[in-house]
Amino acid sequence: METHPLLLFIFFFFFFSVLFFHHVADSTTIGSCDQCHRTKQERDITKSRIRNYPDEKDVDIIATYSDASGHIRLARLKMRDLSDSWVWESPTNANTEHQNNSQGGVESLQTDSIFEDNLRHSTDERYPEESLVQIPHSSLMTPVKIKRRMMRLKRRKARTAELIQQNKETDNRIVSAAIERSKGFDTTTKGKYSIWRKEYENPNSDSTLKLMRDQIIMAKAYTNIAKSMNKTGLYKALVNHSRASQLAIGDATSDAELHTGALDWAKAMGHALSIAKDRLYDCILVARKLREMLQTTENRVNMQKKRSAFLIQLAAKTFPRPLHCLSLQLAGDYYLKGYHKKGNIGNENIDNPSLYHYAIFSDNVLAASVVVNSTVLNANEPEKHVFHIVTDKLNFAAMRMWFIINPPSKATIDVQNIDDFKWLNSSYCSVLRQLESARLKEYYFKANHPSSLSAGSDNLKYRNPKYLSMLNHLRFYLPEVYPKLDKVLFLDDDIVVQKDLTPLWSIDMKGMVIGAVETCKESFHRFDKYLNFSNPLISNNFSPDACGWAFGMNMFDLREWKKRNITGIYHRWQDLNEDRTLWKLGTLPPGLITFYNLTYPLDRGWHVLGLGYDPALNLTEIDNAAVVHYNGNYKPWLDLAVSKYKPYWSKYVVFDNPYLQACNLSE
Repeated sequence: METHPLLLFIFFFFFFSVLFFHHVADSTTIGSCDQCHRTKQERDITKSRIRNYPDEKDVDIIATYSDASGHIRLARLKMRDLSDSWVWESPTNANTEHQNNSQGGVESLQTDSIFEDNLRHSTDERYPEESLVQIPHSSLMTPVKIKRRMMRLKRRKARTAELIQQNKETDNRIVSAAIERSKGFDTTTKGKYSIWRKEYENPNSDSTLKLMRDQIIMAKAYTNIAKSMNKTGLYKALVNHSRASQLAIGDATSDAELHTGALDWAKAMGHALSIAKDRLYDCILVARKLREMLQTTENRVNMQKKRSAFLIQLAAKTFPRPLHCLSLQLAGDYYLKGYHKKGNIGNENIDNPSLYHYAIFSDNVLAASVVVNSTVLNANEPEKHVFHIVTDKLNFAAMRMWFIINPPSKATIDVQNIDDFKWLNSSYCSVLRQLESARLKEYYFKANHPSSLSAGSDNLKYRNPKYLSMLNHLRFYLPEVYPKLDKVLFLDDDIVVQKDLTPLWSIDMKGMVIGAVETCKESFHRFDKYLNFSNPLISNNFSPDACGWAFGMNMFDLREWKKRNITGIYHRWQDLNEDRTLWKLGTLPPGLITFYNLTYPLDRGWHVLGLGYDPALNLTEIDNAAVVHYNGNYKPWLDLAVSKYKPYWSKYVVFDNPYLQACNLSE
């Protein structure tokens, strides 16, 4: 059946009409609701904008938007009805945008400054955690820009805090490095510019001399810079002025010793340095040159210190020619005049335990004579004093000859040759066995051993020949040397006696084996200075803070020695130290170990040390001491001796003796 076209047209017409009127009704309802809601909101916005912008002109705005169904709608509204998030752009703003951008950094800095000030008082509810202030209503300030600026500020603050922390850490490292470096400074240097001298009490002391020396240093720095920059004229001028200043200074140590025209040269040098500064000054470059000069100077000073240590050790090891002459003269006459056929005088006193016995082990005739003479001259009863002198085969004749022709008043002298002690052999004596070992000979005598200069003064000290001599170690065998004695006072040959020493025999040592003066002061001269506490054998048996003491004048109780088998203890530790890992060579470290907890401390007035190395000792203490000790390299019979200490020793030397005069020995 065919459908009529007219009927179809009528059907579709009514269908679309119903849809149209239904849609219009819905749109009217929605629009009225939207309009109602928007009207209330617009009134609030209008009030806000009128309050914030009372002078702003109102502008009609046609807005295009889409409704919920997706249809395009048009609406008319006023500018003051817009919310604060809208940005108004006008042709004027668009035209001036390029001009504003051209102002660049100034406006940006001003805006940032205003923004930072506002951030300090922020109460914005949208960013409560950031404590932001309410941003001024500006056409250029959008929420996105505010957030970005806020993030930039946070990054700046974080970076600033990081740089400050790094700066503090750098300062701390510099301070720590400076402190560590200062610990290595030698504050014992003596001279015109020592900070301990009185000249430094006056800040203007020798100001011209100091100025000229500082000018020479700066001239050297600028000379190097001028040469590197091919400034030939300036380079020559600085070199000439430096030479003139050095000639003007010469050997002067004070302003009074300077040349009369020194001040004029200093002014001329100052003018040249002023020109050099104007032409060449670059802070980084000058600082680099000064650091290079400082490093070079430090290297030179270190090398000079090593050379000085080497020469001092060499001078200390060398036996002076006059003393060598004295030994030869005495030994020759000893055999020529037949004294070798005579025995000791006063043999009945040698083994008498009721007398005062001294042990002196020395190969130096003149030094041993001073010890004996000074002791006897200060003794109340010299006839009760017996001196047991042990020397080596080379000096035995000379030593015996000296005391035969120069006998001390009423005292007894017993001179012995260490080679006559047949019991002292390598099978019994550990240190003698070590001294004969190939390893120790290589340490001392091999040509391929590191040089003394490269080894440094510490190692050089222990290459002194005295450490190879058994005379130095014989002190650990006193009961074997003097089997019939109960007490012996041991004296080194570099001491001088100034008082009667007999009261030492009456001291109750409370069962201790050795009486000695302690040398520790605060942290100095304690066990950790002499022993290797990184080795468990040392650290497990001894305290690093135990107080050290000194050989040189020591009272030994030989009965307690035998009872405690001290020699056996000494042998045990010497065997353990065959590879020299517990202590270096010498007699004091094994003495500290052997007599550990067996030492009786004597009053410091009995024994004053340091006259052989310390020129700053208290002279009153020296004058009041019973014994003064020239321990160190500056022995009183050497030219190295400290001049102000030498009279304490030389007054006991009989310089009018024919043998001394024949060998040119004089004060």
